[in-house]
Amino acid sequence: MFNPLRWSFRVSFLAGFVACAALLGYALYVQFDLGIEPCPLCIFQRIAFGFMASWFLVGGLHAPRGGGRRVYAALVLLGALAGVAIAARHLWLQSLPPDQVPACGPGLAYMLDAFPLAKTVRMVFTGSGECAAVNWRFLGLSMPFWTLVWYVLLGAWALHAARRR
Repeated sequence: MFNPLRWSFRVSFLAGFVACAALLGYALYVQFDLGIEPCPLCIFQRIAFGFMASWFLVGGLHAPRGGGRRVYAALVLLGALAGVAIAARHLWLQSLPPDQVPACGPGLAYMLDAFPLAKTVRMVFTGSGECAAVNWRFLGLSMPFWTLVWYVLLGAWALHAARRR
């Protein structure tokens, strides 16, 4: 019987990697095929998924026993929590009334070239008008909402895999 909740640590973590890779692949499809350019917060969310994918892959290939599983789950959870924070900030910007939306700022590539990393991160989280725009919806919900859902699901998945014997 097919029951993903009973998969081994290795299979669970490799499935987590596949899920993250699929989400990143879809983000690239939206950018290059649908022509929707990602805002700086979208790019940071991609980085969080990439971080999680890396640890899912390494954990799945290593498949440690005991406490090592908790270490990999904690690293995946760290990426998930960062992603939740970024997605929540993005959703907050999208919920602002039009008169309270910050002005559009420079692109992420320019900010990385022109400013130190700490200032760039601070500027991205301050937000800009382009981050408040909703260019994509599925079932009436924007992409940051769906990424938030996936961060929570994948974080819970990693914790479940680490707890299984």
